[in-house]
Amino acid sequence: MGNNLFKVKPLADILAAPEDGHQLKKTLTATSLVILGIGVIIGAGLFSITGYAAGNNAGPSITISFMIAALGCAFAGLCYAEFASMIPIAGSAYTYSYATMGEFIAWIIGWDLILEYAVGAATVAISWSRYLVAFCDSIGFSLPPQLVMSPFDSVTLENGVEISGIINLPAVFVVLLISIILLKGIKESAVFTSFIVALKLVVVFAFIILGWKFMNPANHVPYIIPNQGTLGEFGWSGIFRAAGILFFAYIGFDAVSTAAQETKNPKKDMPIGILGSLFICTILYVLFAHVMTGLASYKEFQGQDGIAPVAVAIGHTPYAWLKQGVIVAILAGYMSVILVLLMGQTRVFFTMAKDGLVPKRFSAVHPTFQTPHKATYLFAAFVSLFAAFVPGRVVGEMTSIGTLFAFILVCIGIIVMRKKMPDAPREFKTPLVPLVPILGVLVCLFMMVFLPLDTWVRLIVWMVIGFDVYYFYGAKNSNLNTTKTFEYNKTLGWSIVGSSILLAVVAYVHHQFEPNDTVLVSFSIIFALVHIPYHLYKILK
Repeated sequence: MGNNLFKVKPLADILAAPEDGHQLKKTLTATSLVILGIGVIIGAGLFSITGYAAGNNAGPSITISFMIAALGCAFAGLCYAEFASMIPIAGSAYTYSYATMGEFIAWIIGWDLILEYAVGAATVAISWSRYLVAFCDSIGFSLPPQLVMSPFDSVTLENGVEISGIINLPAVFVVLLISIILLKGIKESAVFTSFIVALKLVVVFAFIILGWKFMNPANHVPYIIPNQGTLGEFGWSGIFRAAGILFFAYIGFDAVSTAAQETKNPKKDMPIGILGSLFICTILYVLFAHVMTGLASYKEFQGQDGIAPVAVAIGHTPYAWLKQGVIVAILAGYMSVILVLLMGQTRVFFTMAKDGLVPKRFSAVHPTFQTPHKATYLFAAFVSLFAAFVPGRVVGEMTSIGTLFAFILVCIGIIVMRKKMPDAPREFKTPLVPLVPILGVLVCLFMMVFLPLDTWVRLIVWMVIGFDVYYFYGAKNSNLNTTKTFEYNKTLGWSIVGSSILLAVVAYVHHQFEPNDTVLVSFSIIFALVHIPYHLYKILK
């Protein structure tokens, strides 16, 4: 390999990889993939983030935000579908990048996906815990508040006493439960998800149909709330900010592509699974959000992030029974979201381990269940720690930006692949290349720009850590590096220096707008200052 960070993994090697003895069981069909996609898409976004984005950013025009987010997803989805039909191997955007843009870019996207699936699953687990508390309270059974919150969260009781959390046990419980289901095998997971999807869809359709005639037209006037003088607070900037936040709600169709190696006919079924689940969910999202903001004023959703915005809207109908049903459906729906996110994460890590970029032991497949059990154990613990001890508002902020970043690289990858391998067999072709990929890049980048600065800070910190891991382990142990030695590469060094400088600048600008966020800012600047001189010395040496 030498100093070539951009050496691609040959497409022939990627397609032959399943024959190397680390093969996953093929059990999924196009219908299974659509169900898996719907199972993860309809969940956290529809039942909690929708309320936060409507109450604080977009108001009734959150439906426009969903359409903008769906537009970016559609462009990226068309690119994902072509890659999935060409490269039907587990690993999602990581595998696609490896075949087109080289190992270093593949490492960046793989490392990004590891974080995004982890914080996404942790966010949903924390929200699941909150809804469980609400359900228990509704039946007269109260859970100890210290055991349902992170140490950084607190709650004030009715008597005025403030209690801080110790650990979020329900969130840990649901992560471990879903991990056990995944260990049993993907077919059992698909059966479980099919049941959950059916339950969620019944509630979604019931909410739309029953709530439609009780909407108050006054709640949709004005449809676009005037901007409040701050970027991202209503107006068109608020609509775009909400679209960026709501991108978390669309995580799912990309996770479907990680199951390609377990699909019976991936070249035919993957495009159907990806685009089919995205299309169905977009229609439901827009209808659901329209009814929700029609039943209740957007102001009623302010401060309801992660609680129960849908339950607030149902309170404006005479169907009190539906409120309990929604909470039950949310609890079930969140479990299916966690399942697909954890499945996607373990499959990406499984593929990276097979490529030698992380320890090979994590590419082991269970002899009975034929699942990547060691990777599943690792991330059951990793995600559980996030869910137990990190506030939901922190893990929730990081999911959308990393997903948008992954989509951008996939869109660029289609353009590269068309030029490098124009004659490679494709059962599905992205239309209007390079227009569609370019539009995908622009729409996703536009939404990233409107996300909060502290989200950028956390993403850059994680990526610099990823550069460190690649520098000290991945580059040397890669399967493409036959010599198993690695001399310092200036491209990698400048990447780390540039990212560290960007981190310091973004942290400083963030501090100007949020002067109280001193811990994150101080850590980021110190972290950057540790990396910059070291790598400048190595580059100039």
